[in-house]
Amino acid sequence: MLHRTNNYPRTDDAEVFANYIGIAPQVEGPIVRMHVSDNQFVKQGEPLFEIDERPYKYALQRALSEQAALEGQIADERRRIASQVSAVSVAQATIRGSESDVTRYAASIDQARADVANAEQGVGRANAEWEYASHNLHRLEPLLTKQFVTVDQVDRARTSEITQAVVLKQAESRLRLAQAALRYAQAQYEQSRAVVEQSKAQHEQAKHAVTTLEPLVNQRGAKASAVESARYNLNNCRVYAPFDARVTNLTISEGAYAHVGQQVFTLIDARTWWAVANFREGQLEQITPGMPAQTMLVSGKKTSMGSLISPITDTLHGALHD
Repeated sequence: MLHRTNNYPRTDDAEVFANYIGIAPQVEGPIVRMHVSDNQFVKQGEPLFEIDERPYKYALQRALSEQAALEGQIADERRRIASQVSAVSVAQATIRGSESDVTRYAASIDQARADVANAEQGVGRANAEWEYASHNLHRLEPLLTKQFVTVDQVDRARTSEITQAVVLKQAESRLRLAQAALRYAQAQYEQSRAVVEQSKAQHEQAKHAVTTLEPLVNQRGAKASAVESARYNLNNCRVYAPFDARVTNLTISEGAYAHVGQQVFTLIDARTWWAVANFREGQLEQITPGMPAQTMLVSGKKTSMGSLISPITDTLHGALHD
């Protein structure tokens, strides 16, 4: 027994350890369903408990509705901007048409001025011919009494004077018409220039009235974030086991109100266990890395500890250095 004790050290000053975490919900609300019981073993991904998800469903629906409303606003704004851009194009076309009218009326003014000049020349010619006919008549009438000219000559001179007077009046009428046409062309020209200025002002106003989608588009990120946040909260209403574990310290039941960050129970990580044992210093030389170890738990069940030897020896080496 002494030989076995010295060569195969044993101790009852030892403990078995495992990692453990406290399970706390990320959303709050009444627990409507508890899927586990105290000391129950659960596998990774199995449901642990559920929190009333109705408020979070409503929040998700509201976030989706607000996101859809924003997209509707963006679509309406796109149509409105298209209409504004069309108004700008119409204003540009109006400017081009008005400028064309200005050019046309400028040409009309030139034509009217030419007509006035021709009419003035016609009046001058008619006046000269009338004056000649009038002077000729006045020259022949005194000669008739002395019978130096015939009555027929005097009558022809009188007829010529009357005809030239009519021609003069017609030329003067044509001059007045040409002058009126010139004034009308000048008025149309000024009006067309005013229309050009007005069209340019409307064009500038239409350009400034064109809005952008940037203020609405910039809200997409916030709306999408709100949807994802609401969906995240809804998904967190169901709590699942993050790894193979055993439930412990479960002192809550369905109907209890769970608070964010407040522990509901504890999960012991069943994937990794290790033992920490204390040996007398004189026994450490008999313990080397890779040696098989056996442990006897208080329940009396014998368990292979081959997989635990590495962490045990690491601990022991630390003790030796100390």
